[in-house]
Amino acid sequence: MKSPSKTDSTSFFGRMAESITKFSGSTAAFISATGLVVVWAVTGPLFQYSETWQLVINTGTTIITFLMVFLIQRAQNKDSLVLHLKLNELLAATQGASNRLINAQDFSEEEIKTLHDFYCILAELAKKDNDLGKTHTVEEAEDNHNEKLAAHQD
Repeated sequence: MKSPSKTDSTSFFGRMAESITKFSGSTAAFISATGLVVVWAVTGPLFQYSETWQLVINTGTTIITFLMVFLIQRAQNKDSLVLHLKLNELLAATQGASNRLINAQDFSEEEIKTLHDFYCILAELAKKDNDLGKTHTVEEAEDNHNEKLAAHQD
């Protein structure tokens, strides 16, 4: 018998995690969880509201929450990666767009802050020009702004 390869087990886990993630965000999952809590609450008198009765719901919800944190993070990581890939494709395919931003998610916080400051300056210059689509670099925006000021003053 063939033993499962790492790829098989990874794809199995991926499919399982995706299925659980999809189900956990469904109406059926919410109704099931609500039903479980109602059943637990209704059985309170039967178990005389004992510590064991309380422990059952506390332990169950703690375990589910613990596991869901990892499934949600996995789904978020995948969604984020796909979004970055789509944005990278748009940047790479758009003439005039800065290729410096491809894989910007991998930049250090300092590099991100520098780029943020760059785009803040660009936005301010564009506000002054009343035209947000004219330029792609601070230098172009400054030149364009200065040319407009000079033309306006003449």
